[in-house]
Amino acid sequence: MSAVVTEKPQLREGAFGHATALSCRECGHQIDLGPFYACPECFGPLEIAYDFPQVTREEIEAGPRNIWRYKALLPVPSDIELSPNTEPGFTRLLDAGNLARELGLAKLWVKDDSTNPTNSFKDRVVACALSAARELGAKVFACPSTGNLANAVAAAGARAGIKTVVFIPSNLEQPKQVNSAIFTEQLVAVDGNYDDVNKLAQEIAGEEDGWAFVNVNVRPYYAEGSKTLGYEIAEQLGWRLPDQVVIPVASGSQLTKVHKAFQELIKLGLVEGKPYRIFGAQATGCSPVSVAYKAGVDAIRPVKPDTIAKSLAIGNPADGIYVLDICRETGGAVEDVTDDEVRDAIVLLARTEGVFTETAGGTTVAVLKKLVESGQLDPSAETVVINTGHGLKTLDAVSGRVGPAATIAPSYAAFAETGLAEA
Repeated sequence: MSAVVTEKPQLREGAFGHATALSCRECGHQIDLGPFYACPECFGPLEIAYDFPQVTREEIEAGPRNIWRYKALLPVPSDIELSPNTEPGFTRLLDAGNLARELGLAKLWVKDDSTNPTNSFKDRVVACALSAARELGAKVFACPSTGNLANAVAAAGARAGIKTVVFIPSNLEQPKQVNSAIFTEQLVAVDGNYDDVNKLAQEIAGEEDGWAFVNVNVRPYYAEGSKTLGYEIAEQLGWRLPDQVVIPVASGSQLTKVHKAFQELIKLGLVEGKPYRIFGAQATGCSPVSVAYKAGVDAIRPVKPDTIAKSLAIGNPADGIYVLDICRETGGAVEDVTDDEVRDAIVLLARTEGVFTETAGGTTVAVLKKLVESGQLDPSAETVVINTGHGLKTLDAVSGRVGPAATIAPSYAAFAETGLAEA
């Protein structure tokens, strides 16, 4: 599978549903659907173009309680449910009243994607990538990853019965390494950061035939899976859009696709059009998009990541410039927070809403708090914050901050001395 167009692949009819072409996000040039991600005219990134059918709320609501209820809006065949996959999606939208009161917000929701099959939103994008890999005749399902994607690809590959190889930085959190290795023997640790791992994946994709790297040569299909977060938020709010949404930024793809989902829902008449603001969240130790936003520039200067939020540690984000465009045009912003603020936010979310988030979610909640305190986010407006993964994957981040309130002898007298009975 190649990044550059060579010849039109042989595809079965309807292999990609209502998708019609791959369209360049820079120059608008279109090419046939296939295993390509770079425009042959300007080398800009490709994305999926559609000829959407008329679809109603009732038709969607009658679908399965996973992302395939939106299959008419995704680059997947109409019989997608018949193909073994992890069936992610339709995760809860939690009414976060306790956290809202803590932060001084009128209305706050947490879109909690930690309940997906491998406990992160990556199951969504991988399900779409797996469908594309199958339709394109891939022999190997692979990815470079900061952790959550590796978990999702390994699990999906096991479920589908396809050879799976995942590449990770060698210093990745141990729980995420185990969560990948349990599903596949082909876990490859690379000495370097994510950008080094991604570069290696691109080299392999260019040399090896039949390898589908989910976020490289089938990236246009993979990225569309993030739209389902936007679809679900709108549906779960009673088919309406929120006023504000705060989204973590690694590559930036998730933020751009949630915005795309909102726009598609408006265009299809499934929700009423309205202004909304989108905010991006980064960790200070890897915040190239936030730095560019604050400097008022369009160019993203790559950085070497140095943060506990390893799932956001992409120093050269592929969609960074598009994040800037969307946040600026919607009246949002991109903000960053320190590792200590991330740790504090993980504990805050857990102790107000009973949701244990990983460092990416901690980053997003910490940015939400900072945006409120700085006056950048309207506290009176309905707000959604996205939690992308489960805290059991990043225990080391908070293990030094939480623990037993006391260690006592097994007697009531010892318990009474703690003062806990009076609390």
